[in-house]
Amino acid sequence: MDNIDIDLLKEITETTDGTFKGAYNIRKNGKGIERKVTDNINIVTKEDVSGINIYVKENTKFEFVHIPVILTESGLNDVVYNDFYIGKNANVVIVAGCGIHNDHHKDSRHDGIHRFFLEEGAKVKYIEKHYGEGNGNGKRILNPVTEVYLKNGATLEMEATQIKGVDSTIRTTKGILEDNSNLVVTEKIMTHGIQKAKTTFDVELNGKNSSTKVTSRSVATENSIQQFESKVIGNNNCFGHVECDAIIKDNARVIAIPKIVANNVDANLIHEAVIGKIAGEQLTKLMTLGLSEKEAEEAIINGFLK
Repeated sequence: MDNIDIDLLKEITETTDGTFKGAYNIRKNGKGIERKVTDNINIVTKEDVSGINIYVKENTKFEFVHIPVILTESGLNDVVYNDFYIGKNANVVIVAGCGIHNDHHKDSRHDGIHRFFLEEGAKVKYIEKHYGEGNGNGKRILNPVTEVYLKNGATLEMEATQIKGVDSTIRTTKGILEDNSNLVVTEKIMTHGIQKAKTTFDVELNGKNSSTKVTSRSVATENSIQQFESKVIGNNNCFGHVECDAIIKDNARVIAIPKIVANNVDANLIHEAVIGKIAGEQLTKLMTLGLSEKEAEEAIINGFLK
């Protein structure tokens, strides 16, 4: 890997020098270039499509799996299918994400389709970051798909962040939850210029005492457009809470389309959406501390997206 590769990995993972602890698989320009497995975590290349299967043994505790993707080849359309099989009562952290460096005129695109199969009592913290950079006119396009299947007592906590530099993205998250399972999703997105971002959440609460909490925080500036769609279906005694908060500036547009369906008298489903500009009193308060208006706006936005 060269310096560009390492810098991309720094942006989308927790590494400081391009190396990882625990199991990992690094994908560059459509091909796996480095891999490490452990006694409890195995990574196997798929034979039918491009991608990998990740197997975590039952009762595995507090291990890490890193599966970053980097693109530095302009014009590449990369599609990968990754499946995660998490054993009973395992507890692991999975760090994914994609960084694109595009200095040319052709579009670079990555579509990552990730499926999570959690056995009874399994717990996963899933961290996914997306980032784009480069001086070329070619677009940086990212379309992540996450499918979550949770068995009795399983929990998946997902943190998805779009840092900057992504021209177009369609982000899809689907979940099917059985008894006593829990899906928590936190999403943070910032767009500018003429960037477009669409997010779709589709969760089925099939099990008794299943629950989900989805929080989307976004900032849309200049002429960018964001669309947030959510659908939560309650088919049992369950709880669902979806919250969409957005800051809008300049000529940007934000669209929120909520849908909640209660198919059981004991389904408790909530949706909240707030879209607005930065409050004038917030700016004034920070400007009295010596910040310029632009610095005050940046401080408020950074705090909002933390």
